[in-house]
Amino acid sequence: MTSPTSPEPTLVPVNGVELEVFEAGRHNTGGAVVLCHGWPEHAFSWRHQMPALAAAGYHVIAPNQRGYGNSSRPADVTAYDLDHLTGDLVALLDHYGYEDATFVGHDWGATVVWGLALLHPKRVNKIVNLSVPYLERGEKPWIEFLEELLGPDSYFVHFNRRPGVADAVFEANTEQFLRNLYRKNEPPRAPRPGMAFIELALDETPLGDPVLSDDELAVYVSAFESSGFTGGINWYRNLDRNWHLLADADPVVHQPALMIYGERDAVQKSPNLTDFVPNAEVVTLDCGHWIQQEEPEETTRAILSWLRRQDSATAD
Repeated sequence: MTSPTSPEPTLVPVNGVELEVFEAGRHNTGGAVVLCHGWPEHAFSWRHQMPALAAAGYHVIAPNQRGYGNSSRPADVTAYDLDHLTGDLVALLDHYGYEDATFVGHDWGATVVWGLALLHPKRVNKIVNLSVPYLERGEKPWIEFLEELLGPDSYFVHFNRRPGVADAVFEANTEQFLRNLYRKNEPPRAPRPGMAFIELALDETPLGDPVLSDDELAVYVSAFESSGFTGGINWYRNLDRNWHLLADADPVVHQPALMIYGERDAVQKSPNLTDFVPNAEVVTLDCGHWIQQEEPEETTRAILSWLRRQDSATAD
């Protein structure tokens, strides 16, 4: 992430790995806000929110999580389960000397933040999650459930049942895949056979409008040409392992939470969010999946407004 508004990163040793971490407002006293990206993303996805959160008095910490950017990329698939991913975030708080923090997650980052609240509840004081709502654990391991529901071509299932296949396609078509993926205002079209993301990586004609400028896209392309995609995809390959890891956890998230949806996001809204996150508020923005990049000002405004109200209530 090297843009005129982005800080230079540092490599921070945590939990047996190193994370590439970007910061803003290091000397602020308003507490820590940790920004957790999704797939296939990068800490760069928070470039619009970091300066505003720092200006509001927070110490903003945006790691490239394991498998991404210049952070460590362990070879063992199980090194990317929720135990390790949440352990990295806990160790990051320890490194900076924080007992707890507000965690903000998008996409897979949201899933990790929900998991962090279950596995390490004392380290999370508030939650803001974008796109991906809390997922009820259910009676069947998640990949088994999704295979029954969506079939073998669902990318969740494909990543698990055919390891390495999608990784290779994405790495052979990195720029085309990312350009085609980061789109908005896409016209509807009939589903095509095959695994959707592989088809997207091979498609020479993207639909809709680009979310990223050419310079912004170049940051992602450079990062994934260096890191490859396997580390990030390995997060998906631990879904069933995560299901088992959460077996004994209290399934209720007790912290105050803000859930931000994109009205045109393909990710479905939760019909029963407050059953498991009773202190949740919901905001829906007029955008697709890449919420904080499609509607940066609106996203930042929603986050800051909610944080101010929460902080005010705590002070009272």
